[in-house]
Amino acid sequence: MSVSTVTQSRAATTRIDPRVVLAFLAIYVLWGSTFLAIRIAVLQIPPFLAAGLRFLTAGVVLHAFMRARGDPNPTPLEWRNLAVIALCMFVATYGPLFWAEQYVTSSITSVIEATLPITTIVLEVFVFRTQSPHWRQMTGVVVGFCGVALLLFNNQSQHVPVIPCLVILASGIAWSFGAVLSSHLTLPRSRPLTAGSQMMLGGAGLLALSVTFGELNPRPHFTAQAILAVAYLIVFGSLIAYTAYVWLLGQVSATRVASHAYVNPLVAVALGYLLAGENITLRTLAASVLIISSVFLILSKPAARANRR
Repeated sequence: MSVSTVTQSRAATTRIDPRVVLAFLAIYVLWGSTFLAIRIAVLQIPPFLAAGLRFLTAGVVLHAFMRARGDPNPTPLEWRNLAVIALCMFVATYGPLFWAEQYVTSSITSVIEATLPITTIVLEVFVFRTQSPHWRQMTGVVVGFCGVALLLFNNQSQHVPVIPCLVILASGIAWSFGAVLSSHLTLPRSRPLTAGSQMMLGGAGLLALSVTFGELNPRPHFTAQAILAVAYLIVFGSLIAYTAYVWLLGQVSATRVASHAYVNPLVAVALGYLLAGENITLRTLAASVLIISSVFLILSKPAARANRR
């Protein structure tokens, strides 16, 4: 092989795909911005109604699009499993999350939500037993929950409402439980179809909760700002960002894709401060550092040893 051929081969392997860059920007920035959009929406629209409208609309659009492209309709068994996952990852996750953001700033919500990889590894190790405990992961779990404790307790200067924060933490556990459970259930092969079906079922469940809790009586008043916030969540938070996420999983390693867990809180905190005037204290920053460090410990892998020749 000639020197020029080797040079061209190396250049090809190091060339940056602009589609990958744009997809990472989508899951970093758009998902990070959804916390502020949720905060804006739920201050004017009942929380279960806002969440239901977001996911039912996005789910119907994505499901219909994938069916039109030729993806087969899920089987009865797959529909049952999709409903179980939707209950965990949408109804039990976003219902409480939207409710809690009526009382908690988007900045603090994003920091607590960054614990998703922590609760996921705890479930995988101690409940489902699909992984063996490793010192790096267990250290990350301890550090992460120290960050949560620092954020929540004795924070008199910021008046953090503890109960809504615990609700957010519990909603994250529901998401993690559904995510781990999904690997044990039979689901459609198409990831976008699976996502659309889950969002559609979850959105319907959230709207049922809205009716049950009387959010439609009296009829809620939708302001232009609230409508724009929900539309942003549907288009940018669910359709564009999630499509980018699914596409990235087929292009790069899952660990690299999971790096959004470090970046989303930083984006959310910055947007909350710049656009909504949310207060950022040293305690919040310290808690953020602890939680993001714990996520790094959990998601990073030890460097592989060089192969002996």
